[in-house]
Amino acid sequence: MNTGTQPTPQPTPPRRPPMEPLRQQGNGDFTGIFTVLFAFIAIASLVMIPSSSPNLKNSLTILHQVPEGHVGVYWLGGALQKITTTPGFHLKLPLITHYEPVQVTLQTDLVRDIPCGTKGGVMINFDRIEVVNRLKKESVYETLLNYGVEYDHTWIYDKIHHEINQFCSVHSLQEVYIDMFDQIDETMKDALQADCTRYAPGIEILSVRVTKPRIPESVRRNFEQMEEERTKVLVSVERQRVAEKEAETQKKIAITEAEKNAHVSKIIMEQKLMEKDSLRMQEEISNKMYIAREKSLADAKYYQTMREAEANKLKLTPQFLELKFIEAITNNSKLFFGNKIPSMVLGQRLLGNFLQEMEGRNNLES
Repeated sequence: MNTGTQPTPQPTPPRRPPMEPLRQQGNGDFTGIFTVLFAFIAIASLVMIPSSSPNLKNSLTILHQVPEGHVGVYWLGGALQKITTTPGFHLKLPLITHYEPVQVTLQTDLVRDIPCGTKGGVMINFDRIEVVNRLKKESVYETLLNYGVEYDHTWIYDKIHHEINQFCSVHSLQEVYIDMFDQIDETMKDALQADCTRYAPGIEILSVRVTKPRIPESVRRNFEQMEEERTKVLVSVERQRVAEKEAETQKKIAITEAEKNAHVSKIIMEQKLMEKDSLRMQEEISNKMYIAREKSLADAKYYQTMREAEANKLKLTPQFLELKFIEAITNNSKLFFGNKIPSMVLGQRLLGNFLQEMEGRNNLES
């Protein structure tokens, strides 16, 4: 049915661009393929190689790590390179460049099971010997160039076997096991260091620790018996020494006691002597006082006698004598009568007359 309207026109479909001609195979760009292959190899080296051998890992890895205390050493096509790397992550070419970490800090090499024969023919065995050593950082290239990465096998492991056998061959079992055992450490250290200084100066031997060697069981029992006997002898000697010390101590105590008693006796004797001296001085003082007193008394008596004599001399006068004569006659209860008077009376009279004459002469002379 016609409604009188115009019909709507249909839209025109878009035109496709013209197709480029296909490129021929064999002339295409392989950059993407190589990139994918290189990435695959890198991933495989990071994922699969850690489970394989370390040498193969160090050859195939691109990114590698140098541990702390080590330096990285590289071989390019088998030739050792002078360049070393410090600890950390580094890159290298896989398969072409080989890498090894070399320790430059202190390390301890443990050498086990070292058999040796003594001068007497007895076989002994050192179970373990520890060698503390260090490779100088500046000598890494020269050491590895001459002796390889396993340089310690040449100058420590093999050398310690040689030096131990040299030492045992010139010493007896008694010297190795007991007498000179304390010198083995220093002997081994000096021997190792001497050869390293001469042939491998980059290796520094710091110390050597040698354990007690294992000896045959029969010899060990003999040594134990000897040690037991020696211990008994040492105990006896020590007891004797203790007894001597005790006797010496007792002697010193007795000497000290005697010296003390002598000193005390000396002090007591000096005290008694001082007392005697004090008594003697007191006696001397008393004697001097007595002598002085007696002398004073004698002088006084002498003076008294002299004064009395002088006084008596002054009394010897005829009048005094007459008076005394009269007093004596008066006091006498006997009276004499007769033609002869006793001569005493006449004598007294004559004495009085004589004294009177003498006094008169003295007066005339004066």
